[in-house]
Amino acid sequence: MVIKSRTERLVIVLFRYLNARMNLTDKEVNYYSNLIKGYEGEQKSDIWLNNLTDEWLVIHDLLLEYNHSKFQIDTLIIAHQKIYILDVKYLEGDHLIEGGQWYKVPKKQIQNPVEQLNRCEILLRKLLRELGFNYPIESFLIFNNPEFLLYQPTINPAIINPAQLNRFLKKLNLNPVKLDKRYFKVAEQLVSLHQLESPYPLLPKYNYEQLKKGILSPHCYSFYTELRGGMLLCDDCGCTERVESAVLRCVTELRLLFPDRKITTKAILEWCEIINSEKTIRRILGKHYKQVGSSISSHYVPRNE
Repeated sequence: MVIKSRTERLVIVLFRYLNARMNLTDKEVNYYSNLIKGYEGEQKSDIWLNNLTDEWLVIHDLLLEYNHSKFQIDTLIIAHQKIYILDVKYLEGDHLIEGGQWYKVPKKQIQNPVEQLNRCEILLRKLLRELGFNYPIESFLIFNNPEFLLYQPTINPAIINPAQLNRFLKKLNLNPVKLDKRYFKVAEQLVSLHQLESPYPLLPKYNYEQLKKGILSPHCYSFYTELRGGMLLCDDCGCTERVESAVLRCVTELRLLFPDRKITTKAILEWCEIINSEKTIRRILGKHYKQVGSSISSHYVPRNE
């Protein structure tokens, strides 16, 4: 049973907007690419874990804190008298362990994922004890990219290579035991402690003036180039979209990129660019948002605010 599902991180969403509207540096593009690859690997892992029996409690994407130290858990599984930590790595290419250091062949040193996993396990164990739970923890590095190969001097049972994934899952499913309320309580408390990390410190510096204006296709993230009969058309991917849904996406995008910027008819008209009807923008905003003020300085906020 999945207690907490995984959603796309906001930092990826914002990077996607910025990548379309400004020129990122090579370093920023590489960081963005690694975020996407990591999320892709996590999604594949989540699908793979759908083959677990229903007797397990699965929590995806936890950001916890103990004694002012934050730690991220890709997937946490609560079983009978045991908790598993799965750290998903969607690395590709040949890697080796030499003298305790990890390298991508030929000799590019990378951060030791075993050390990261051990730190996570230590902090989770301390947090659980503080909450009054004392279950044993087993931690595993899950390498689920079929293009990954690891050369290691000795076998480490905590490292699950792509060819071992199915056997590992079968082993987990051998002795399922129906869990009682105690285990659900553990899951609920951990989910309640999940923290939301602000994505903005991770983003490149940007300002409103430098970002290219227009409406992005939700499929290829190119700019719409044609407006015909209330429909927007993308030359790159061929997708079409109604003006109303496109404008609403633009409002969401502007609010995420500039949380302190007021949503006004003029602001959305400028941000969308391809739509030149102020009346159309005002109608859409009035239909889906709450107007604050009635003068020329009025703006719009979500109806639940």
